[in-house]
Amino acid sequence: MKLRHAASALVGSVVIAVAAAAPSSSFPSLISPSSSSPASSSASSSFPSVTPGSARTTAAAPNTGLARFAAAFARSQAAPEMSPPGANDWSCRPSAAHSRPVVLIHGTWANAYANWAGLAPVLKRAGHCVYALNFGAPDGDVFKARGPVPESAKEVAAFVDKVLGATGAEQVDLVGHSQGGGLLPRWYLKFEGGAAKTHRLVGIAPSNHGTTASGMASLAKSLRVLDTTARMAGQAAKDQTVGSDVNVQLDTGGDTVPGVRYTTVVTRTDEVVTPYRQQYLAAGPDAPVDNLTLQDACPVDMSAHLGIAYSTVMYGLVLNALDPASARPAHCLS
Repeated sequence: MKLRHAASALVGSVVIAVAAAAPSSSFPSLISPSSSSPASSSASSSFPSVTPGSARTTAAAPNTGLARFAAAFARSQAAPEMSPPGANDWSCRPSAAHSRPVVLIHGTWANAYANWAGLAPVLKRAGHCVYALNFGAPDGDVFKARGPVPESAKEVAAFVDKVLGATGAEQVDLVGHSQGGGLLPRWYLKFEGGAAKTHRLVGIAPSNHGTTASGMASLAKSLRVLDTTARMAGQAAKDQTVGSDVNVQLDTGGDTVPGVRYTTVVTRTDEVVTPYRQQYLAAGPDAPVDNLTLQDACPVDMSAHLGIAYSTVMYGLVLNALDPASARPAHCLS
């Protein structure tokens, strides 16, 4: 393995290990319900029961999603390009009830299988045509989404065009995690012609407006070692910090582009995209925004940045965003 690939693997492993080591009890003050997210037109969100007992499992063991993420990531190391279950059936044709294919965009240092082995089959069972790409690293690398955000946006653009061509649909819905729900799809929408091809963007723990990574990115910038970090871990790490050139270009003129609907699904316990309020978006002309907070739906779900990708509460919130006409009330024990 080349040195830069080995270095990025090490950094990614450290991130996952640190997240796994953080006990959910680190956030005791967040157990009580509160409503601190910005006003949202989707005050009543849904959490349909995906599998028997899954909601109860989430309530009893509020950060179990992290273990599922780690297990999926470990499995993906043997075949980094494999699709998550339920995704990339190129014979799928959208139904009248779900006329837009769903494109899943993974996060930094992850891959399609690691990020979406939970959500993809849920969406498939709900009747959606589901597609998931790998990007931002050479084939065979398990740690992806390391490349410059503008370059990765071109990969997303090509993949969306492929999905539209295969399904005959006019638009897609984008669902992404971290980088894949924040800067990357927003760059695609603003600079790669994606707005005309996208109905909705759902960002799960999205890296909007940059992150301090609990102060580490700010420290690296102060010590003038951020460029070294970018060379070792990928330019995407630098692009996602507060004040980066990518963030400045994206935020100039507002958070949104006309014609696209936006939903954010944010967890207050996020230890990577910090402070967590950075993840919310402000609505713009013909661009409504629903800013949702995981703990408003289930106060005891302490899923953090990685674990939220396997939160059953999140599954329900995403299903609601994609199909608001069939939304169901959300609570921990649905």
